[in-house]
Amino acid sequence: MNKRLFIVRHAKSSWDYPQLTDFERPLNTRGKRNVPDMAQRFVETGYTIDQLLSSPAERAITTAKGFAAKLNVSVEQIQKNKDLYHASAFAIKRIISEVPSHIDNLMIFGHNPGLTYLINDLSDFHLDNLATCAICGVEFNIKSWQDVLNTTGKKFYYDFPKSRDKY
Repeated sequence: MNKRLFIVRHAKSSWDYPQLTDFERPLNTRGKRNVPDMAQRFVETGYTIDQLLSSPAERAITTAKGFAAKLNVSVEQIQKNKDLYHASAFAIKRIISEVPSHIDNLMIFGHNPGLTYLINDLSDFHLDNLATCAICGVEFNIKSWQDVLNTTGKKFYYDFPKSRDKY
């Protein structure tokens, strides 16, 4: 049985509101533009998602809601986990390990540097930095998400907003 994990870093956030806490920072103009574009690109791959799991920070949950809209998933179905906010790779693995086994395709929304370290730890893919609104798919040959704690998978999907830019 294969499990697929899609790791999504929140879209570009705004620094224009110094009165807001880091947790409350919204998306900036580019971030608001990238979310529907990246979500649409993902939909076009034909991959399905069984569960969306997000940090409740404004920039992450807004990104998750944008993906949910394109995936025809209701926002009420997005599971928020406060422990994903600025979590370490180990903490994120622990959260993933608690996902029910009947979920085969999981998409998580969170923050760097934890997500970059998670990809490097869980897969054969090495990244220096997961770009904002980037998506990395890792496939595991496991029956239970619990097995994520002591296995690695293979990167089978990677896309980021500037990947289609013409140079």
